[in-house]
Amino acid sequence: MELGKKTPPLAVVVMGVSGCGKSSVGARVAAQNGMLFLEGDQLHPAGNVEKMVQGIPLADDDRLPWLDRIGEEIRTAQETSLGLVISCSVLKRSYRDRLRQAADGHLAFIFLDGSRDLLLSRMQARQGHFMPASLLDSQLQTLEPPTGEANVVTVAIDNALDDIVALACQGLSGMAVKGGVYHAG
Repeated sequence: MELGKKTPPLAVVVMGVSGCGKSSVGARVAAQNGMLFLEGDQLHPAGNVEKMVQGIPLADDDRLPWLDRIGEEIRTAQETSLGLVISCSVLKRSYRDRLRQAADGHLAFIFLDGSRDLLLSRMQARQGHFMPASLLDSQLQTLEPPTGEANVVTVAIDNALDDIVALACQGLSGMAVKGGVYHAG
């Protein structure tokens, strides 16, 4: 690092398939750490949302402009010295690498991991979300778990929300000291 050059604040992406609790966990992690929270779904182009409403899985060509918008939000937060937690599925390693590049490496991930049955029950129970439960299997097929990737905290979602948030924050705190991969819960 150059002398006098300030290191940008860490950004955190709460990731996983639909129904894993990205928004709930992300908002709480942000609040507990004095960071901004941004719901990544709000950055989807209208065409993406329409496809998902119709039960059509997104392709890479649909996701890449969305990921670039998320990368822009991360860069803007870093340029203004703000910490940011953002919810974003980032199902493939190439997507995560795209965001890592946008963040100039100052990025951590919280991977919310759960069984198909638990995810499906959560998706079926929620109200007012555009993502139908019928797309869960396509998301699970697309998912490349971040096994072995640096700066990833993996938390099982079969814990209570407060416990998931505590485990995620504990993992992020441990990363700040030693870096690497952290599995919790």
